[in-house]
Amino acid sequence: MAEISFFERKKTMNQETRLPRNAKEGALYGAIICTLTVLLMTTLNVTLAVGEFNKDAVLTILKSLPIFWVIVMIIEPVLIGRLAEKLVRKFTEPTDSFNARILFRILFTVLGMSAVMTLIGEIIGNGFHSEIFSSFLTNWPRNFLIVLIAEIAVIQPIARFAMVKLHASQDKKSSGVLM
Repeated sequence: MAEISFFERKKTMNQETRLPRNAKEGALYGAIICTLTVLLMTTLNVTLAVGEFNKDAVLTILKSLPIFWVIVMIIEPVLIGRLAEKLVRKFTEPTDSFNARILFRILFTVLGMSAVMTLIGEIIGNGFHSEIFSSFLTNWPRNFLIVLIAEIAVIQPIARFAMVKLHASQDKKSSGVLM
């Protein structure tokens, strides 16, 4: 099988309807993923900390969501996303399938984001304390596994579906203009 050049792969990825084609679409795609992930994990972790899902938990979740969302929207594209892309290039070949590349991207992103956000969440929720690393070792594996499953099964498919619908709408508009 002939090797695909970087430019051919880039052209193919730009034509891929399941992924963003430009920075504006990338921001939308990232916002969908981050919003769903932050909502899930903030709800889960606050509920576990409070012990039940009640009025106090809901208020804490609503107060925490914007803070965590902003943190995630900064950390993912600036740090973790770039690192994940480098690791994807290292562990995949240009001829690997779309699904293989996406799964590696999800794995590396979730690995990094779950570790960073477990630490940040602990600091925001409980401040600095002597047991921060022991609680990290308890909470991170759970957070990692839950986010990995949610990203693969629900969150990423929703974001890709949004991109497909957006591109279909754009294609329909551009074909209508040409006629």
